Amino acid sequence: MRLLALLAALAFGGAGIVAALPGSSASAAQSCATQYGKGSHGDGWSASEALTRSFYDANGATRTSNCFHLSVNKHTDLQDHERITVNWTGAHVTGGRSLNPYGETGLPQEYPVVLMECRGLDPKDYPDERVPKGAEAVSPDTCWTNTYFQRTNSADPGQGIWEQDASNGDDTDHIQGIDPGQIPTDCNVNANFDYLITPFETGKGKVYAGCSSQSMPPEATVNSVSIPNEAYAFTNTDGTGSFPFEVRTSLENQSLGCSSSVRCTLEVIPIDGITCDNTDATAPCNQTGDLPPGQVNTGQAPQDAVAPAFWASASNWERRVPVPLDFAQPPTVCTVAKAGKPVPFYGSELLDQAALQWIPAYCLNKRRFNWQDNVMPDDAAFGLMQGGTAAAAEVSGRGQGDTGIGYAPTAATGWAVAYDIDKPDNAGQETTLKLNALLLAKLLTESYPGSTTVAAAHPGFKTNPLSLNLDPDFTKLNPGLDVSHWSEAAATILATSTSSQVMDEVTSYIAADPRAMAFVDGKPEHDGPYTMRVNPAYQKMRLPVDSWPQLDTWQFRAAPNSCLKAQGTSMPPYMPLLANPMTSMQLVAQALLYSWPNVETGCTGTGTTSDPYQLGRIAPQGYGNRFMLGLVTLGDAQRYGLTTASLQAASGHYVAADSAGIKAALSLAEPTSKLRPFDLTQASIRTSKKAYPGSMVVYTAAKTYGLATSTAADVAQFIRVSTTEGQQPGRGNGQLAAGYVPIAKTGVTKRLYGQAQQVADAIAKQKAPPSQPPTGGGTPPPSHPSGSQPPPTTPSDAPTGGPPSSQPPAPSGSTSPIASGPIVTTAAVTSRTGGGLMLALIGVGALASLGVLAGRIALWRKGVRWAPRP
Repeated sequence: MRLLALLAALAFGGAGIVAALPGSSASAAQSCATQYGKGSHGDGWSASEALTRSFYDANGATRTSNCFHLSVNKHTDLQDHERITVNWTGAHVTGGRSLNPYGETGLPQEYPVVLMECRGLDPKDYPDERVPKGAEAVSPDTCWTNTYFQRTNSADPGQGIWEQDASNGDDTDHIQGIDPGQIPTDCNVNANFDYLITPFETGKGKVYAGCSSQSMPPEATVNSVSIPNEAYAFTNTDGTGSFPFEVRTSLENQSLGCSSSVRCTLEVIPIDGITCDNTDATAPCNQTGDLPPGQVNTGQAPQDAVAPAFWASASNWERRVPVPLDFAQPPTVCTVAKAGKPVPFYGSELLDQAALQWIPAYCLNKRRFNWQDNVMPDDAAFGLMQGGTAAAAEVSGRGQGDTGIGYAPTAATGWAVAYDIDKPDNAGQETTLKLNALLLAKLLTESYPGSTTVAAAHPGFKTNPLSLNLDPDFTKLNPGLDVSHWSEAAATILATSTSSQVMDEVTSYIAADPRAMAFVDGKPEHDGPYTMRVNPAYQKMRLPVDSWPQLDTWQFRAAPNSCLKAQGTSMPPYMPLLANPMTSMQLVAQALLYSWPNVETGCTGTGTTSDPYQLGRIAPQGYGNRFMLGLVTLGDAQRYGLTTASLQAASGHYVAADSAGIKAALSLAEPTSKLRPFDLTQASIRTSKKAYPGSMVVYTAAKTYGLATSTAADVAQFIRVSTTEGQQPGRGNGQLAAGYVPIAKTGVTKRLYGQAQQVADAIAKQKAPPSQPPTGGGTPPPSHPSGSQPPPTTPSDAPTGGPPSSQPPAPSGSTSPIASGPIVTTAAVTSRTGGGLMLALIGVGALASLGVLAGRIALWRKGVRWAPRP
């Protein structure tokens, strides 16, 4: 019996590496002490497991042994959709790699490493292999898969590979893995075949048979909100491997049910071959695989004895290596904590990941107020704070008319360019990348045509390289990457469409670079076979800007494909389909998490009346063929395990997005007054060899007079807590998430800390200037572009001066209360407490029609007539 798996994903093709299998010896296992425990640093976890297999070949009885060593970078206080980096050595080389290792598309491989999230504790982690009393133990029935193809196998009687498994006692029962009485009629199980069926049991005890699409949990569907979170990762030709595994909680998968109160385990199962006691070397259980090691599978089914579809068979399950998963309380805990009415703060997305850990530390502490943090563009948030709707605004620059406003440094972080780029010849992901302001200018101005069709038809594109990877300016900085193919995704950088101080800083970075601005102003770049010019739609654009406009309105005169032709007179401008922005930086990070460009040139439909051609998002990129970039926050980059580029500071010096680079940038920040933001310019960063250009500071901005006493106390408390215990690095509630540099009393951040305490004191005192009564609410003044820095309205460092001119003075003695109950309804606001890290935003419809992956995955077992999927 062979597993039949002809996947549309394999149409990607790709060159492979030819290498020998790693050596094996009995001594390797003998020296491999099985152990599980904390890693050597931080929140890591490591484990060792002896992998042994007995079987027969032409030489008679054979035994292979390897020492499988596993390490992960973190495993406690995890948030929904957080990625864990899993590394291993000592595994068998994977043959017939799948370009899409997630879910059922990862099945057509030999010797992969299976990664599964399972509910319960693993007995292997405890003495005598007994979990604590009252705890649920992991079993194959509590491990998640997204399809029934991964849970059900069939074969001629007595021929199932699981029936030839010596570790299973060569059990030949007709149906194994499930009580036959639990099999529903729609599974069409019959007496002509034997079956291995692994049901799934929810935390509430409901059992899903797992033998048809109708007998799977509701979250297990092609139309799920995100890609499968089980993976079949490949091992390189040297026996090493690495995979960023994404964990899910009950926020998305209630059937699996992992949470801060329900323990779960990451089960890592190195497929090493079924143990076989059949002396006939030609017996299926003695198979050793015939797919080329290290190479991409182009359509061949794997041999069953070394295939991952049989992960639940005894030999494979016994080799599992468990990693305990501990989840943090989600911010949504505040909705049921009876912590009182929320006090709303609004502002910068840069604070997202810090807020996830800080929020529970407020609502669960009876001595603190119920802090509610909501994402909104800086200027809009500043206006809400001025108008009295918000207690405070989280911003990274000054607002207009900010007399009587104090700015408390709250977080030192920044932005980055994250990327998914694979090396040629399926040699793994590129882990270092250099970018400069000129390359960012080329990407943002949509100056790479993305295809030969556009290059030939679009004015000004004829001599431009088709995509970034073909640009000599890029390849000189990053040699060794693929220069033989172009792609639309490599012609752009994924960014946001909303107003953001981050975009102001990105474009300030470009504006401070003479060569980049010369290019924007129209000066051509001559290099090699190319003469590259800026997209005419963006020529002489003035920078900086706080939101990036889509200026290219060029359309094809004659549609080059059926999808565009079907649009008729409604054919959209083409280049914005490539540079299609998202509404938040978190969405950009999630797109990179799945290597899924937001390019909208994909085509679905058959062209009939009932199924017309439609433009849509192209497919996720397959492993080995990825090339996409996006602007993300440093907090999101750390949470999701994204790889980020080094950016040029001083000429010839490229600085990584790390703590050292941010601290070097903060050392250049100049104070402007006791209550105003520090002055950190891109011009000063360009003089440094060590400062990271994406560094930014988030300030808590609030009124120093005119607030209700209780609200002022809340804001002051937030500043003091967030700049003390909130700056302690860690993964627990109230601690500082990765992606932020701690603001401390000493060192380079000393001045930031000192100013935060001064602002907290001024807000708490709410002392109005002697000549001016406290202000009321009123209408906020019009906000200014984030990039412009208005001069202080008063020369004094103290919170003196009258209210903004657009706000009439309030009656003497009055205060401006804060609406601490309902949140302002506006499409621009998202609550970090409500949404968490949910991925409902990654469209499912597109997933069901994955471009080149669009062909329905057809995995079937001989003789079984499965009910079709809905």
